[in-house]
Amino acid sequence: MKQFTKRDEEFICENCGKKVSKLGYTSRDHCPYCLYSKHVDIMPGDREEDCKGLLKPIRVELDSKKGYVIIYKCEKCGTLRKNKAAEDDNKDLLIQLTVYNQ
Repeated sequence: MKQFTKRDEEFICENCGKKVSKLGYTSRDHCPYCLYSKHVDIMPGDREEDCKGLLKPIRVELDSKKGYVIIYKCEKCGTLRKNKAAEDDNKDLLIQLTVYNQ
């Protein structure tokens, strides 16, 4: 059973350099501007992953219950991860990743 540790923190995106504010309603786990994330968790929010590579968004799936789900591939170790899109994510990028990466 997955454990979830809420970590809603501000950060500077290591991909685009923009300041990312807290999400407010759940944990912020990726940049809303470029959609990149960082490979820092084994279980959501635990910050125990040693890799620390950038997670590149490679495609988006539309889930009937969760909405947009971003699929990531770690640029350092190749691990695949999934994260639910946030309300303030760049919608143009979400759509682009849905349409062009099937």
